Amino acid sequence: MDLTPQQPPRASGPEDSSDTGPLPTGLPDPGPFPPDAASLAEPPPPTMRTTLRRAAFGMVAGAVLVTGAVVAVPDDDQDAAPPVPGPVSRAMSATAAGSPASLSDLTALIGDRQKWVGTHPSDAPAWAVLGSAYVEWGRRAADPASYARAEQALKRSLNVRPGERGNTAAWVGLAALANARHDFVTAKKWGETVRKRQPKEWTVYPELIDAYNGLGDRKSAITAVEKFTELRAGVPALGRAAEMYRDRGWREDALATAQDAANRARTPAEKADCLSRLGELAWERGEPKEAVAQYGAALRVLKGHHPALAGRARAQAALGHTDEAVRDYRAALAKSPRPEYLLELGELYESMGLDGDSVDQFTKLRAALDRGRAAGVDESLPLGRFEAAHGDADAAVELLRGAWQRGHRSPETADALGWALYRAGDPEAALEYARRAVDTGGQNASYAYHLGMTERAVGDYGSARRHLRDALRTNPEFSPLDAGRAREALDALGEPPAGGPADMQPVPAPEPPAPEPAEPQAPEPQAPDPAPQQAAPGGGPAGPAPGAAAGPQAAPAPPAGAGRAPAAPSAAPVAAATG
Repeated sequence: MDLTPQQPPRASGPEDSSDTGPLPTGLPDPGPFPPDAASLAEPPPPTMRTTLRRAAFGMVAGAVLVTGAVVAVPDDDQDAAPPVPGPVSRAMSATAAGSPASLSDLTALIGDRQKWVGTHPSDAPAWAVLGSAYVEWGRRAADPASYARAEQALKRSLNVRPGERGNTAAWVGLAALANARHDFVTAKKWGETVRKRQPKEWTVYPELIDAYNGLGDRKSAITAVEKFTELRAGVPALGRAAEMYRDRGWREDALATAQDAANRARTPAEKADCLSRLGELAWERGEPKEAVAQYGAALRVLKGHHPALAGRARAQAALGHTDEAVRDYRAALAKSPRPEYLLELGELYESMGLDGDSVDQFTKLRAALDRGRAAGVDESLPLGRFEAAHGDADAAVELLRGAWQRGHRSPETADALGWALYRAGDPEAALEYARRAVDTGGQNASYAYHLGMTERAVGDYGSARRHLRDALRTNPEFSPLDAGRAREALDALGEPPAGGPADMQPVPAPEPPAPEPAEPQAPEPQAPDPAPQQAAPGGGPAGPAPGAAAGPQAAPAPPAGAGRAPAAPSAAPVAAATG
């Protein structure tokens, strides 16, 4: 699919700014700055020669967010604000290394930058730091309202100093914002703009990885991971490599790399992220007890770490500890009301027979997705998954087909679209997407389950058995609802015929043809015995002996084998082949 923009792109300019005052200080209020999709969709022209120049004194005044955000370059006219000791300096130090900051430290950083730009409105790096911090806050706290503020701050940064004059930090921030809104095409454009101008700007590679993964471009994602690792070796790069190995189904490599990252992690937020990743890997390979242990370790390092809370809830549910699972899900949602947590808790309630609680969670899920869409987030994937499983499957197909046409061709989207088609009653069309998800999505039990059910619906029972068994072998309790359905479907299919399916049997060797009976032959006429020859007088030719009767000459002997039945083929080659 051609993702090249059809119109010449332009850089954000002063006309893109909707306000010139400082941003409001309260995080819950999104502010009066609606997103301007057109201004973010088009990065600067790729043919423009790079004019980026580092400031001679090279003082770093920005922050690099874990998802690839900002290394700020100070203004030529003024020094950037020094970080305030305490949580702000911790956030600066952590994120400048590409590591995550805790939510409390991130909040302190946002407050500090808000105050600074209120009195220094021409500080482009400070605006870029603030905008990228808003993006990260929105991602981590599931607060899409903060994306409008992020957009406003990043535009202000570019108004003060365009990207062509060295403000790549704001461009990277726009790539991060586009990824947060699930606009992977725009994220790719901004990321590639930075990479072409400054291929050694390591902060852009995490955003390129996310964009390529969202578009299903595995080859480019792998290349970006390798480049990120080359430019910025350390815990963040190891984490990205572990995720790449997992997505390729290389479990041993993923585990070893993730463990290495955990061993090297130093800050609590970084350590908690690494331990949570180890818990996720344990869960995916069907080891819920190990997953609970890893998630518990993460929570001991950083209390309230919501990915660890939700992960431990998932593993507790697999162990049958439903009360503990509900408790952890609620705690995770209190920290970050992410749509995936709401869906998982709703399905857990449904598996427990608590239909009222389940409906309540699904209502909250719809409200959360509505808020995201109002803030410019493309929620096609989570909404399509929910509608396919619990709502209108035809509406899910329409949503997910639209996402596919926009270039969102990740294994997640392929699996969701295939399942929506299956649930809408079109398993033949679903097969293509379900197979693609299994082929490109690593060893994912849910993908294998969806493919097995689809194959069963089209009558491919042998493949259906294999994929349903793969799902249960990979993770026997991969879903509180679907794991039981997989077992029921497998039981209904029964055992395959003795000796395997008929179309899998070897073709028997052809039997040798029976020899044809030889036709009876007339007896050969017997030539009369020749009379003894006597030498002619004088040495002439001999003639018949006197008294011998004159008769026909003797016929020549027939060729060897003439008039005989053909010999039967030897059985030796057959015996040799079967032996």
